[in-house]
Amino acid sequence: MAAEVQVFDAVLVVLLLWLGWRALASADLFKAVVQFIVFGLLLSLAWVRLGAPDVALAEAAIGAGLAGALLLDTLARLGRSGAADEARPLGLTPARAGIALAALGLAALLVASALALPERWPGLAEPALQQLPASGVSNPVTATLLNYRGYDTLLEVGVLMLAVLGVWILEAEPALPRPAADPMLGLLLRVLLPLTVIVAGYLLWVGAHAPGGAFQGAALLAAGGVLWHLARPLSLGPSRAVRAIVVLGFAVFLAAGVATALLGGGFLTFPPEYAGAIILVIEAAAMLSIALIMVALFVGRERALNDANAPNTAADPSAVPGAPDPGAAP
Repeated sequence: MAAEVQVFDAVLVVLLLWLGWRALASADLFKAVVQFIVFGLLLSLAWVRLGAPDVALAEAAIGAGLAGALLLDTLARLGRSGAADEARPLGLTPARAGIALAALGLAALLVASALALPERWPGLAEPALQQLPASGVSNPVTATLLNYRGYDTLLEVGVLMLAVLGVWILEAEPALPRPAADPMLGLLLRVLLPLTVIVAGYLLWVGAHAPGGAFQGAALLAAGGVLWHLARPLSLGPSRAVRAIVVLGFAVFLAAGVATALLGGGFLTFPPEYAGAIILVIEAAAMLSIALIMVALFVGRERALNDANAPNTAADPSAVPGAPDPGAAP
């Protein structure tokens, strides 16, 4: 059995390397995007083999799902002519050869470092597991993200919030033509969206004692939102409701930290008897915020791009409805 597992792992590594190269080198952009999506799915399988199911869920939903949908949507808007103009075979030049050799050297160094590690590393795993009952959850990953290093997770949510705010502020890129509506996407939306919401809620709930949590649930909700946008285009400008949901996760997380500090326990130091409930509230708010942020990053420019195509009334008074035509006869 061990031999078969080793053969499977070897084949998986070879496939990942080959798909990664083909996704970069293919002259056909559609094939390159499909190869990138398959690469992400196989990479999630590799994370499962490494014993990291939480990372595997995030990779499948974000790395393959959301990123793949973004690339396919962009490719559809470019059309065949745009895709043909952008398609370039990746020839081997001295500069690219040097970069490839440097990447291979770094990979070899990382592999050698991993092989040189002792079988039993004296890290913080055992103390973390010993304190797990006081964390409020029984899943070590959730305890690490929300309790042991809550500062990092709070800042990560803040970075996502700032990213979508930056998208709304910049509003700089020209619009791409919207592709024709696909009835198959509408059918998929009606079938998959309710299932996506249910599974996302399940992942949020089960994250306290099994692989899952806010980020994985948010990734699934965002995938449903992206599917909704592809079937029925959304407009997610910075309205009051959208902004409230975007800042909800960070605000609830920060409020929990301030409340624990005022109660004398220290910032983001949750009392053991209430830690589970506090973490669930934080994760629920964070899941909604992260999901909306991901969808807004996918479609956030749409409102501004449509506005950019509108007449510039400041520069052209004749564009104002009802204004007289300067070239018309009196």
